[in-house]
Amino acid sequence: MSHRRTEVEELVAPVAAGLSRMRAVLREQMNERSPAVQDMVDHIDRFHGKQLRGALVLLTGEASANTTDEHASVAAIVEMIHLATLVHDDILDGAEVRRRVACVNQRWNNQVAVLLGDFLYARAFSLSTTLSSRLCSRLLAETTRALCVGEIEQSTRRYDFDMTLEDCEKIAGAKTASLYSAACELGVRYPGGNEELGSEMARFGWNLGLAFQIIDDCLDVTGTTEELGKTAGTDVEDGKVTLPVLHVYGRADDATRRTIRDVYTRPGLVRRAELLREACDLSPGVARAEARAVELAEDCRSRLARLPLSAARAALEAMVDFVVKRRF
Repeated sequence: MSHRRTEVEELVAPVAAGLSRMRAVLREQMNERSPAVQDMVDHIDRFHGKQLRGALVLLTGEASANTTDEHASVAAIVEMIHLATLVHDDILDGAEVRRRVACVNQRWNNQVAVLLGDFLYARAFSLSTTLSSRLCSRLLAETTRALCVGEIEQSTRRYDFDMTLEDCEKIAGAKTASLYSAACELGVRYPGGNEELGSEMARFGWNLGLAFQIIDDCLDVTGTTEELGKTAGTDVEDGKVTLPVLHVYGRADDATRRTIRDVYTRPGLVRRAELLREACDLSPGVARAEARAVELAEDCRSRLARLPLSAARAALEAMVDFVVKRRF
């Protein structure tokens, strides 16, 4: 675990001071008079993770010479929104572990977890109203809408093996890439400048976030809970047909397709991801999905060429490599 943390810290070293300020803002915002809420907030602080989205605000700001005194607060707002989505996602997925710590829905219950996620959203948007520009509030309100739409679309298309690859990517993009995109756009544009470069970096963030989600979907069907530090196999358990599975299903014979559907839908099964690996060879689907992530990464690198050479730009390039090569 320490090796992983060191790897991420080296990745974001050019904005280490900004990240320190961001974390100070987070601590201040997460301070709550209610002992019950503070207990939960202290708990989720243990699985704040890599904080890549907040780092992207700071790195794109630094790389475009646009860093302001408020960028740390913008990064903190992005991270609080992300944290809220994690709490809500764990409810939807029935997850038990995140960052090797019990999920809120497991330590308490689903009702409390819903309310805690709402609390985090409220904190995030309350802080956004104190900033000198409304750009952060406007952009992240729209982004939060997109996140919710993505989750709803995914929930209503469980067990949909006829989904197109384009629709699969659209859903993955809405639920994950949209916040990456907003983080990068805010880094370059906040408090309100350079719309052209902002649009370019928004697309960079979208492709980076989509690549991140694709790799996440691959790890969910190939990894273990111990390797990932969070509950593995939740997509299959929840009936979500992700890109690697869709690739396999699309090229399978009728008998294999029936078996895959049976693994997903038969009542009472346990360890569905393990059964799926036994039912079919997932490696071709994983390889195709990973190739798509690499394609997105190449597009990311081409967009970074718009930025001047700097330590921050080099860190963004390294982050692209990290996203497609990570195994946790």
